[in-house]
Amino acid sequence: MQLSLLIVTYLLVIVSLIPLIRHDFWTFRVFEYPRNQKFLLCLILLVAWAWVGDPSDKLTMISIGVLLLNMGYLFYQLYPYTFLSKKQLMDCQNPNPERNLSLLISNVYQYNRESGRLLKYIEQLKPDLVLLAETDHWWADQMQPIHEQYPNRVLKPIDNTYGMLLYSKLKLSDESVKFLVEDDIPSIHAKLMLPSGEQIQLYCLHPTPPVPQENPRSTERDKELLLIGKEAKKSKLPVIVAGDMNDVAWSYTTELFLKTSGLLDPRRGRGFYSTFHAKIPFLRFPLDHIFCSSDFKLVQMQRLNSINSDHFPMYITLTYDPQAEAEQKDKELTLDEEDKEVVEEKITADTDSDGEAQPEKNPLGT
Repeated sequence: MQLSLLIVTYLLVIVSLIPLIRHDFWTFRVFEYPRNQKFLLCLILLVAWAWVGDPSDKLTMISIGVLLLNMGYLFYQLYPYTFLSKKQLMDCQNPNPERNLSLLISNVYQYNRESGRLLKYIEQLKPDLVLLAETDHWWADQMQPIHEQYPNRVLKPIDNTYGMLLYSKLKLSDESVKFLVEDDIPSIHAKLMLPSGEQIQLYCLHPTPPVPQENPRSTERDKELLLIGKEAKKSKLPVIVAGDMNDVAWSYTTELFLKTSGLLDPRRGRGFYSTFHAKIPFLRFPLDHIFCSSDFKLVQMQRLNSINSDHFPMYITLTYDPQAEAEQKDKELTLDEEDKEVVEEKITADTDSDGEAQPEKNPLGT
């Protein structure tokens, strides 16, 4: 029993430390995902050692000490996403309806054929924006009932699990579909106008994950996130970046993205809001994100119930508040020189595509 505990303990410590190796191959990057699961397993092993271990045995005490150190390391990484941490994005107590923006995002799972649950949420919540990922032509057809309520649309259904549909009650301008890194992986870029007449820059993303059946490395995902991060930083408009990023909130790349973009994460200080995998409770990670610039405040955010996808939908209401920027500017993460070098290396890294394709202006939209 003690030998088994010993093997499992040090295997867990190894997989906890593997993400420190900054290699893009999936075997290194995938271990960034289950950080809260690793913390829980450490706790279980600690109890097991206390139950069967011999306090007079030096190896037992070393193993317990190693587990405690590993738990401390994992908690340090998870801490910003617990209620114990300070909120990065402030709550709004008195939102201005003319400056509010509600958004529902959902990776629908392309092979899911129960669109009714999603349509019911849209009818119930009446969000200003609906962003759907993994949408093929079947899903685009199923969304026909909401076209009247959402007259402004950017639709790019693709049968490769990377189609994307954007529906908006608000006026859109400069809308386009771009293929920033891979020729078959779209992103949606648009400006939208609030009822107040003020404009917001919106980026919608769904890069490939670093898993063998999708992409054996994280290079393309990281590059797309950081390219958008640099665009967001240069924007003179308030910015929202949303979508299934295929990256956990606490990963090294997501932190680099936040540093590069200057955007804030409403999860920080509030909880994990894990959206994947909806059907496997123990293996859940926060993969679907809404990031915003510091001139927003949060009105509400919730993870919705299952729509028979492998992802839960996320619903959020933000309010634009220009004065909030001064209050929250110090909440932005900042790049140091080493970070800048890493960002440039990732952006200039070779990928399998030939670079950015020409944008398609409002395909299939109105």
